[in-house]
Amino acid sequence: MKREALTNKIMVIGVDGMDPRLTRKYVDEGKMPNTKKLIELGACREDLVMLGAQPTVTPPMWTTMATGAYPVTHGITCFYRQSKEDLDVREYNLDSTNCKAEPLWNVFAEAGKKTLVWHWPGSSWPPTSDNPNLHVVDGTQPGAVNMGVAATELDFVLVANPDIKTAQFRAKSSSDENMACVITDLEVDEKANEKGLMDRVLSKGMSKLILRPEDGENVLSDNPFDLVVSPVKEATGWADAPADAKEFMILFGHGLIRRPSLILKNEDGKYDHVAVYKSKKDTESLYVLPLGVLVTDIIDETVKGDNKVMANRTMKLLQVSEDGNRIRLWSSTAAEINNDTLWHPHSLYKKVAENVGHPCLPALLGGADKQLLEECMIGAWDAVLNWNANAINYLIEAEDYDVIFSQVHNVDAQGHMFLKNLKKRENSRLSEEEYAHVLELGYLQTDEYIGKYMHLLDKGWTLVVISDHAQCCPEHRPHMIGDMSGVNVRVMEQLGYTAVKKDENGNDLYEIDWENTRAIQNRGNHIYLNIKGRDKHGIVDPEDQYELEEQIMTDLYGLRDEETGKRIIALALRNRDAVLLGQGGPESGDILFWNAEGYNYDHCDILSTTYGYAGTSVSPIFIGAGSGLKQGYTDRIIRQVDLVPTLAVLGGVRMPAQCEGAPVYQILTEEY
Repeated sequence: MKREALTNKIMVIGVDGMDPRLTRKYVDEGKMPNTKKLIELGACREDLVMLGAQPTVTPPMWTTMATGAYPVTHGITCFYRQSKEDLDVREYNLDSTNCKAEPLWNVFAEAGKKTLVWHWPGSSWPPTSDNPNLHVVDGTQPGAVNMGVAATELDFVLVANPDIKTAQFRAKSSSDENMACVITDLEVDEKANEKGLMDRVLSKGMSKLILRPEDGENVLSDNPFDLVVSPVKEATGWADAPADAKEFMILFGHGLIRRPSLILKNEDGKYDHVAVYKSKKDTESLYVLPLGVLVTDIIDETVKGDNKVMANRTMKLLQVSEDGNRIRLWSSTAAEINNDTLWHPHSLYKKVAENVGHPCLPALLGGADKQLLEECMIGAWDAVLNWNANAINYLIEAEDYDVIFSQVHNVDAQGHMFLKNLKKRENSRLSEEEYAHVLELGYLQTDEYIGKYMHLLDKGWTLVVISDHAQCCPEHRPHMIGDMSGVNVRVMEQLGYTAVKKDENGNDLYEIDWENTRAIQNRGNHIYLNIKGRDKHGIVDPEDQYELEEQIMTDLYGLRDEETGKRIIALALRNRDAVLLGQGGPESGDILFWNAEGYNYDHCDILSTTYGYAGTSVSPIFIGAGSGLKQGYTDRIIRQVDLVPTLAVLGGVRMPAQCEGAPVYQILTEEY
């Protein structure tokens, strides 16, 4: 049966981590005018909530919103994938070859609609259709376009003053907040196929045990970041330097590339800018950094492997003392400019690079410093989002797309740096109010990004704004169970199910003692029993599985927080019962559980209806406006699995083969 399309043009604007509860707050306060206009023109719930599926983490939920299928069906059940060989090994999961369900973009392409999939971190890469109507850009990691393959060095802070004796690069020498959900330096086998298929070495897995809070990805402690230090001296030996200039050295490429630089005065005699040179012999600088100005599209050398390559950076001169003797500057993650590995077809990269500019990458530090948060983190994401919007708008005109699936990651990535500190912690460097201000800046930035597509409504496009999940600031310190990054040992050890080996002094080793381990908790919400005949080191008789599962769930429900005396587990289900929440199946653990509200990390380990401190929540968002959608409809629960069938009806195409959701009939302008 064929249906007439309700719209000829569809754009999905995905914003990872966008919180409907916070968005509603900022809209009501008049701080998100573009989002407010979209709400007024379209359909959504009054609270802007889309009922989320499980687990509340990136790859499964973006895959659900690509296929209309639950994780139990499409097979992407957490950020990482469980190894079939070893219980303590996780595997990379942002790989479309792991997905068992058909994505909607293949259906659109098959129906003759030219479709762009832009950095969708859920089963989009490598492309799973050879249809020439399908174009795909990246999707191998959440951060930003090309981040997984083009990032050559992470961002750093430079400090220069006369007290420093020698210019040095110091890796991970300072401290900063957690950088979860950012994956760089992916190994790619470019010979695998022309589409840059992920090297299967990633599928061999990564083993990680979490014995201490700092071992996990979702911790409340500080993480180090790179630092460059340099002496400041009177400028000597230059071909052309003012008499009052000061000199220092910037080190790129982990210290292998040196850029002599001058601290210079303005016309009023105040030191207020830096000029960066390739060598002292040059009379023309490579680029200039004015004080307090974010400078984008800085093309300069970096090091990748054993070679020098050209890279794009964003930089900012943060501080200059009155006498010019002390400066502080920041440089973003460097992005190799000639890498089209994750662009299909490859020609798209050249078109965008020549007409818009090269991809730029965000800041990965800043959680412990107000200036780094407000100026570098937010500023770098401004640059990334501007490039995204300019690139997509250019491609809309150049390629005449009918359908676009797009994702940006600013809200989620920013939240991972500081969101837990919205409530004052022992390690908080700033006040709750200061962190709340940075949070607000990220949402204002997102509203500006949405505004860059509002003109499409006047051209007959239908715009849909969605997120995969949001992030909850916990009321209490989380317990060591539910971190998505590996095997969470301590709680399961406390309950008597997991054991680790010891050294000769009785200290814990980062190795499971399988002879005494009956079960482990791995990658977020999953608990696996160590079963004979199924698992390599199995010790649990299959006949005892049911009773052991019963005992584990009973013990989980008995866990209490030592300070509040309240439960820390909201729900625990056997694999076969987890299908009620769209989980379970062969890619899930024997038991699935969810942490109680207030005892979570920030997302992944909690139910999608969870609320957090400072007005946060973990539910995803849905706002739709344009052709085919009613204006002002707010009376329908919209589920994540409903997005795909609704888009299919709007576009007049069939449902994907494994689609389990249903169209949101009530928001459509025509009866279905």
